[in-house]
Amino acid sequence: MQPSFFYELIGYAGSVLVAVSLMMKSLVRLRMINLVGALFFVIYGLLIGAFPVAFLNTLIVVVNVYYLTRMWKQKDYFKLLEVSHDSRYLKNFVDFYQKEISEFFPSYLFKPQPDQLTVFVLRNMVPAGLLIVKPQAQMEQAEIFLDFVIPNYRDFRAGKFLFEESAAYFQQKGIKRFVSQAGSPRHEAYLKRMGFQLQDGIYSFTLRV
Repeated sequence: MQPSFFYELIGYAGSVLVAVSLMMKSLVRLRMINLVGALFFVIYGLLIGAFPVAFLNTLIVVVNVYYLTRMWKQKDYFKLLEVSHDSRYLKNFVDFYQKEISEFFPSYLFKPQPDQLTVFVLRNMVPAGLLIVKPQAQMEQAEIFLDFVIPNYRDFRAGKFLFEESAAYFQQKGIKRFVSQAGSPRHEAYLKRMGFQLQDGIYSFTLRV
């Protein structure tokens, strides 16, 4: 294999990664993939002697590392906001994100009922997530109908706050366990990441205070 061909592969790989990064809805993923793409271009520039290319992409690497560090160190403010089933904002929120919701929950139909618990996850006062469950008092559990996070906040921090740091809130409402169907492969991966366990075809998560 000619060295020049190998160099071109590195350049093409960097181009593809940069292009893919621009398609990411999550800012964290965008910067991480863009960082890797820029690293490929640094190597490519050094190998072919294009030092301006290497220098420019070194700056891009530094910028990405800087902002990723800020994102990971930033202490966000989280809070739960319970709303009624007939909230107009709730309906508008679901309508606005209907396409996104259907990607994770293809069979979900928005039919709010008084016996459902509806909670927004606020992140720095932005409604970053929405949880709709049906409490089952006799079993001290709640069935998850919808657990959705808007694109820019899908770094699992909202889910961690919901299922780990808000355990006392749910236990006060008689909920000690959540159960959920896997709405889609992406949702199933999320459930596993949050610590849900698969039992008899149903994912479950027991709250810990």
